Amino acid sequence: MTDSFRRIPWLIPLSCMALTVAGLFGLHRADQLYGPSGQFERQLVWVVLAWSAMFAVAWFPWRRLRHFSGLLFAVCQVLLVIVLFMPPVNGSRRWIPLGPVDFQPSEPARLTFIMALASWLMYRDNLRTVRGLIVPFLLTLMPLLLILREPDLGTALLFLPILYCMLFAAGARGRHLTAAAAAGICLLPLLWQQMTAEQRSRVVALFQQTDGGPTPTDDRFHLHQSKQILALGGLQGSLFRQEREIDDPAAWRLPAARTDFVLSLIGERYGLAGIATVLMLYLVLAGKGLQAARATRDPWGRLVATGIVAMIGVQALINSAMTVGLMPITGMTLPFCSYGGSSLLSFSVAVGLLISIARQPGYDVGPSLAGPAGH
Repeated sequence: MTDSFRRIPWLIPLSCMALTVAGLFGLHRADQLYGPSGQFERQLVWVVLAWSAMFAVAWFPWRRLRHFSGLLFAVCQVLLVIVLFMPPVNGSRRWIPLGPVDFQPSEPARLTFIMALASWLMYRDNLRTVRGLIVPFLLTLMPLLLILREPDLGTALLFLPILYCMLFAAGARGRHLTAAAAAGICLLPLLWQQMTAEQRSRVVALFQQTDGGPTPTDDRFHLHQSKQILALGGLQGSLFRQEREIDDPAAWRLPAARTDFVLSLIGERYGLAGIATVLMLYLVLAGKGLQAARATRDPWGRLVATGIVAMIGVQALINSAMTVGLMPITGMTLPFCSYGGSSLLSFSVAVGLLISIARQPGYDVGPSLAGPAGH
């Protein structure tokens, strides 16, 4: 037991737990500004469940999951089809009602996609050819198109950078990845046609930002309010202030403050230091995760660890960028910080798997791994 504890890369779980606490601070600030909603208390319950799941998975023999990765991926695809027939909530079909809670299939779909893709890539010598990239791209399109139909543009587009990071780690040629990226850019008009009118307007709003003047009433409103909340906090934040900078309630209005824009509330309350701390925690998590991936001698474990780091890092980067107007608002939450049980639980399980891989980096010698590494 002592050796097991010693092998844990403690900076990984501690970073995740610190990010979760930072998210609770943001939810508490939302209750102060907008009144109690009960979400802070519900998130506390999810935190207990998520942390328990993280350490339970961290002690699970991760190599056993490889044999079920294809089945788990297929189950998630079925759930992504089922959710399209659920009653819409705010114009989207993203949740399956399960009694007192709502389950969002797109959350576990990302992790099962990483596991299934790693199983396909681990011993493929043909990755260094264009033909060898066809199946990985088809695997990616399956969940991407289903999630896009919900519609959930942010989560759908997250699959592409995960794919590219895992292909690079698996040994795909740079020129082939570049050619695939160029082909993807050429397909952007097709993606634009598949997007809803609201999603298109959010992209257009990115290029119509204005500072000062009256508050916009169209899709630029969310971004305008997010930047204004950050400005009201200033460099030092409002924690040590006795009074608000502005008493007008409309100036503090921020839709989705507890989900998509929780970083804005953290910045408003704790200033630049608060935002810098959150971003530093993501850097620590990504750095230790990549270190674990590099130390893992099993190819499946190495690819899964790389995919998990890419999933968390890219989503954190996109959410942070959209908060300040560097990327369009796509409804993507901030990992570990935003309110939501499905999101917190799925990210915690993913980190638990990352910890398990880091704890047991050795190569699993057995009949199923008798093939050439190809790396």
